[in-house]
Amino acid sequence: AEQLTVTANPEGAQVSFSEQEVKAGRKIFNSSCGECHAGGITKTNQNVGLDPETLSLATPPRDNVEALVDYMKDPTSYDGEYSISDVHPSLRSSDVFVKMRDLDDDDLRLMAGYILVAPKVQGQQWGGGKIYF
Repeated sequence: AEQLTVTANPEGAQVSFSEQEVKAGRKIFNSSCGECHAGGITKTNQNVGLDPETLSLATPPRDNVEALVDYMKDPTSYDGEYSISDVHPSLRSSDVFVKMRDLDDDDLRLMAGYILVAPKVQGQQWGGGKIYF
């Protein structure tokens, strides 16, 4: 259960996901995001992965469920300075990125839960890059 508990919001509240929710989140993530983020890496920018440290250093920090959901709705650059919805799939750009069209807030919450649980389960392999594949 400890592995399935992650930070829910910037204030530090915790939320636990069931194994079924994590599996559902993984399935949605793999079909919607896995093409570019397989294994928690970012194929288009190897400097920015989905590992906990990288997520925590973004502006604003993306190391909690609420912040990741916000990002999936309207993504910004790593420094938070500008929107990247024209080049990164999101709900805001679902007219261009059709895989995002059918996702709702619960789907985004499940994906965020999976992204945050994966490094606890997979360790360094999540976001570790091609040396683990």
